[in-house]
Amino acid sequence: MKASSVHEIKTELNHLKSDDLVELVLRLSKFKKENKELLTYLLFEAHDEQGFIKSVEDEIAEQFAEIPRGNSLYLVKKSVRKILRRTNKHIQYTGSKTAEVRLLIHFCTVLHKSGIPIEQSTALTNLYEGQIKKVKKVLGTLHEDLQYDYIRQLEEISSS
Repeated sequence: MKASSVHEIKTELNHLKSDDLVELVLRLSKFKKENKELLTYLLFEAHDEQGFIKSVEDEIAEQFAEIPRGNSLYLVKKSVRKILRRTNKHIQYTGSKTAEVRLLIHFCTVLHKSGIPIEQSTALTNLYEGQIKKVKKVLGTLHEDLQYDYIRQLEEISSS
């Protein structure tokens, strides 16, 4: 089955009654967990983006606190990648460049302060540096005042 374009879907949705739309959205939310999470964000959290960002930052900090510390660098790498995947999923839900920069800077800050030996693992070093590059790239699209604030935060991460 070939998927229809967004324009075709939008046109068709405009012709449906509200009850039919509700049924479609509920069916879509039952189909995949990500659909349900996105719908939850759009319905309950999109109006308070700052609160959502704060809750995701808290979640990131909690997840880093739960990383098993020990001899297994493999488990640490796996856990860090999992946290980054979840962070990127939340970034996708917001669709906001400011939220993306804030969450990625927070991720890098917590990773840097976590005591995880990043320099002992090429994969972790590349992951960390990749996120820094990603932040710098997105920073170019933001307003100058915001750029200045976030650049200072990046410098604090790098200097410590």
